[in-house]
Amino acid sequence: MGKISPVSIKYVIYAKLTAKGVVEKPDVIGAIFGQTEGLLGEDLELRELQKNGKIGRIDATLNVVESQTIGEIQIPTSLDKTETTLIAAAIETIERIGPCDSKVEIEKIEDIRSSKRDYVMGRAKELMGKMGIIDSKELESELATSVRAAKITEYGDEKLPAGPDMDNEEILVVEGRADVVNLLKYGIKNSIAMNGTSLPKTISELGKAKKLTLFVDGDRGGILIAKDAVANARIEFVAQAPAGKEVEELNGKEINTCLRGKISIEEFMKSIAEEPKKERKGRGRGYSSESRGRRFEGHGGGRREEYESEPAEKIEKSSKELKDKDIDKLREMSQEIEGTKAALILDEDLNVLKRSSLGDIAFPLRRNKGQVFAMLIDGTVNNFVVKIAEETSCKYIIAKNFAVTYETNINLISI
Repeated sequence: MGKISPVSIKYVIYAKLTAKGVVEKPDVIGAIFGQTEGLLGEDLELRELQKNGKIGRIDATLNVVESQTIGEIQIPTSLDKTETTLIAAAIETIERIGPCDSKVEIEKIEDIRSSKRDYVMGRAKELMGKMGIIDSKELESELATSVRAAKITEYGDEKLPAGPDMDNEEILVVEGRADVVNLLKYGIKNSIAMNGTSLPKTISELGKAKKLTLFVDGDRGGILIAKDAVANARIEFVAQAPAGKEVEELNGKEINTCLRGKISIEEFMKSIAEEPKKERKGRGRGYSSESRGRRFEGHGGGRREEYESEPAEKIEKSSKELKDKDIDKLREMSQEIEGTKAALILDEDLNVLKRSSLGDIAFPLRRNKGQVFAMLIDGTVNNFVVKIAEETSCKYIIAKNFAVTYETNINLISI
């Protein structure tokens, strides 16, 4: 039997297989040859084409899920485009594999030569870059950005990440270290990070001597952080990133636009008071001791007003249950992050909402608490991680190792 040379392969046919029962690879190969025999005439007989080296080795990858066989078939060919598509269409006529009713559907026909051309272009670009042909302006910009980012400092007893110009009369207060780094890239040196969702004492003290502008992310978490900050420190203005964006993601133009659009504390408090479901002044009952009686010091003249924050919302967990195919997908994702000590926060469809290191999981987990369905962790899950997850809508934690010493309503799955 002739063998197709890897060099002569032009196309690869990819087909999806579904069989209502358990079948094996020899059953699939036999069905392909048997049920297409005589369908396209002698010139396109699969057995003869394989003997002549026009069709390569047919491969099938199969998985049994809930008494069904699901898999993928790959058929390499050195035929031309027309002949290859005829072969692909003939494969879809297979209705039975072994003893089982089956369905075969072509997913795609890959042009191997196109893939090679893409590789050639990509590699050529890499080699050209190594030749040292670099625009001088790009080099200057990259150097300036690196120098600015390297100037990040620590401020106060809590060693908060900050820019080098903390002697400035006006200070920008942002959420995290990455925000400070991004502002430095665009020449803004007078910023300091809270490093969490609650306002550090250092920033409260700083507000007594400096004019503070709060610059938060463009999501509900940013609003909640702003509410807490204005209740516990003298904040002059509030600026917010565009909806759905974080300060660390903004470019220079977007940063300047946001800062020009900053609003006073009075305007900020008025805007959130007009939103639905916000509790207003005078409703003293039904609040926790933590939220009752909180105050803020407004812009100019030391005027003080009362502000009641809304009570903690009850977060419902999803009713969805993980199935075998979900566990298989999680195993694949676990292999991709193995050795990184990463934590993936996932929604109901197992899409990644946020990737974080295990040590920094608390902040992003709380930020996404209404959307969290599961966490996939490379490392050992301890009591702290579980307790933080219990504050959210998290239903599953998936990891290889657990060191949890108490009962929890979160499902812990070892893979």
